[in-house]
Amino acid sequence: MQRFFKSFLTISALSSLVIAPFIVSVGAASAQPVQAKKGTDASYVGAGFAAGVTNGGQSGDAATFGGNLAGRLKLGNTPVSARGQINFSDETSAIIPHVSADVGIAKNTNAYVGVGYQFVERDGKPTPSGNKNGVAVVAGVESEVGKNFLVYSNTTVGINAYKNSPASAISINGGVGYRFK
Repeated sequence: MQRFFKSFLTISALSSLVIAPFIVSVGAASAQPVQAKKGTDASYVGAGFAAGVTNGGQSGDAATFGGNLAGRLKLGNTPVSARGQINFSDETSAIIPHVSADVGIAKNTNAYVGVGYQFVERDGKPTPSGNKNGVAVVAGVESEVGKNFLVYSNTTVGINAYKNSPASAISINGGVGYRFK
């Protein structure tokens, strides 16, 4: 019950962080002159590194270095995107579909926060984001750096993502993406 309560509080706090910029921007938008377009509407696929930075405290829970595959599909004119990420090690991978709220923070640059679910292909085997299925929270930035190319970086938190441990897994991910839309 205590783990459920901690997870509920974590998700509630992160949801508040996602909603707050939209509430603040509505009030600020009416008081500011029209500015140049911020953010990016790019849909892309990319690849890069994934580095686990936590340890669950049990056998098979060590921080793991590997790679990631990531993708974003911008959903119309909304500040919402469908995303997918795969964090992999030499033993298995974690597939993490998630939905994000995106906020333009500079020209061609977004910050985003998302929530989804992590599916570990071989339960108990290490990935950079833990070794078991669970809720995943993702926060990151992405920026277009040239025609059709982006760089991205995010932190993925797998809540209660270690077998036989209440610990959460944290991975730092980054890479280069190719814009397809």
